[in-house]
Amino acid sequence: MKKTASSNDEIADTLDHVADLLELEGESSFRVRSYRNAAQTIRDLDTPVRELMKQDGEHLLKDLPGIGDKLAGSIKEIATTGRLGLAERLEHETWPGQLFTQVLGIGPELARRIHEQLKISTLEELELAAHDGRLEQVKGIGPERAEGIRVALAGMLSQSSRRRLRQAIREEAPRQERPSVDLLLEIDDQYRRKAERDQLRKISPKRFNPEGEAWLPVLRTQRQGWSFTALFSNTALAHRSGKTHDWVVIYYERAGEQQQGTVVTAERGPLAGQRVIRGRERECREHYGL
Repeated sequence: MKKTASSNDEIADTLDHVADLLELEGESSFRVRSYRNAAQTIRDLDTPVRELMKQDGEHLLKDLPGIGDKLAGSIKEIATTGRLGLAERLEHETWPGQLFTQVLGIGPELARRIHEQLKISTLEELELAAHDGRLEQVKGIGPERAEGIRVALAGMLSQSSRRRLRQAIREEAPRQERPSVDLLLEIDDQYRRKAERDQLRKISPKRFNPEGEAWLPVLRTQRQGWSFTALFSNTALAHRSGKTHDWVVIYYERAGEQQQGTVVTAERGPLAGQRVIRGRERECREHYGL
């Protein structure tokens, strides 16, 4: 970790990383959630944490939602030093690459191999490697497995991490055209309404469906030159979170180039209760006039 003052996004990333490590150690869901909530609170701040500390030490931090004395102290430590002793202690208690075993399709042996070959340790670094082609250079990971890892990671990372990933990808390749937020939210609304009315064809997904039940509705449509396929998320994370009928994955294609977005109901922050496209929160705020 950096040993210089950190931005709000870097502070939030560190708190999310601590939550990942605590979850790996089997800590209580309450403690894990407290770090994730604190990360989201910091991420949503309009004022840099360092400015708040200049105004009134740690007192303003303690007044923020979900942040008490202990978390305020951790946030101050990250903001002023760029590191957090708790995170470093937790990292030392896990073997290198162990965090990757949280991702569906990665076992201990493959996790060690990824860490040793690519010299990475965080989920954010793993997703970047999955997108820039490095992951497929690891023995035992082909294009299909790499795609599965990308899908599994899609719902696991923080908003800040995904913004950083997109920035890294943009630095290496031109920005690809994509449908507007308005259009994607319109497709999401159409899909959920038709699914609720049982007006869509259903398929039998192979994963997490031992009885072979045809339960997953699929919408295929075309708008503004794009071809869309929408369906509820059938990932392990969606099942664990009870979101298999909330998270909607929308695949969109034009000129042979396929991309995807995931639409969810925001649970906290200024967009709470609204349908939001992961990774495009800023545009969603503009869509809702926030």
